[in-house]
Amino acid sequence: MRVEDLINELEDMLNDAKVLPLTGGKAVIDTETALDILDEIQDSLPSEIRQAKAVVADRNQIIAEAKKEAEDIVRKGEEKRKELVEESEVVKQAEAHAEEILKNAKHKSAEIKRATNDYVEGLFKNTDETLTVMLDEIRKNRQSLHNSKTAKQARAATDGNEND
Repeated sequence: MRVEDLINELEDMLNDAKVLPLTGGKAVIDTETALDILDEIQDSLPSEIRQAKAVVADRNQIIAEAKKEAEDIVRKGEEKRKELVEESEVVKQAEAHAEEILKNAKHKSAEIKRATNDYVEGLFKNTDETLTVMLDEIRKNRQSLHNSKTAKQARAATDGNEND
C-alpha cells in the first residue's frame, strides 16, 4: 500500500474508535493494528522517499538540461545576430564600394565622351580645312585651265585672222 492510503486507514481507525467516558476524549483502538499500519508506513517511507528524491533529481536534471538548452539557444541567437550584423556591414561596404565604382565609371565615361567629341571635332575641322584647300586648288586649276583654253582660242583666233 501507499503511505497515503495507510495514513487514511489509520485516520479512519482513530475516527471509528470508541471514546471512553470521563477520559477527556480518549479512545480505545486496536493497538496491534495501529502498530502494523505504522510499520507498513515506516517500510513504505524509504521507497516513497527514494521515489521523491528520484523525482526531484529528475526535475533538477530536466531543469539543468533546459537551462543548458536555453543558454545554447541564446548563444546561437547571439552568434546569428553577430553574423547578420557582420553581413549587413559587408553589404553596406559592398554597396558603398559599388557606388564608388559606378561614380568613377560615370566620370571616366564622361571624360571619354568629351575626349571623343574633341577628337571627332578636330577630325572634322582638319577634313574641312583640307577639303577647303583642295577645293581652292581645284578652282585655281580649273581657272588656270580655263584661262589657258581661252588664251589658246584667242591666239588661234588671232592666228586665224592673220592668215586671212
